[in-house]
Amino acid sequence: MRAVEVVFVCWGNICRSPMAERVAQGWAEREGLEGVRFTSAGVSAEESGNPIDPRARRVLSAHGYDVGGHRAHRITAAEIERADLVIGLERLHVDRMRRLAPGASGLCLLTDFDPDAEPGSGIDDPWYGDAAGFSGTLASIEAAMPGVLERVRRLQGR
Repeated sequence: MRAVEVVFVCWGNICRSPMAERVAQGWAEREGLEGVRFTSAGVSAEESGNPIDPRARRVLSAHGYDVGGHRAHRITAAEIERADLVIGLERLHVDRMRRLAPGASGLCLLTDFDPDAEPGSGIDDPWYGDAAGFSGTLASIEAAMPGVLERVRRLQGR
């Protein structure tokens, strides 16, 4: 059985999307969910090659998530088309991916998986604010994880 592929996408791939990737990996491991591969990317190439933002790294580390080994990259049409689920952090990201891969299915917003989030709201970019904004971003990401993992299980046929 091929692993379900899930890609989280934000603007530069240094804050929100790698945070979501690491949180999803952590939750899947904790729940014993196997047969899934989480990755992340950005719709922009401006941060390509850069590690996770230091503020994001600190928040993830403080909550027990892995932070090593990340290098930002821009998403490709091939990545979008190959993935079972491509999760944007804002509507802008989903729109950009639709233009890049017009026939792709499985595009959605992370907040679609949070029953308490305003439909279509997305998660704001904490990069422009202070370190406290990253804690709020983490909380928003974690609120969506039960729904993300449930979707993965459905994609696996469980």
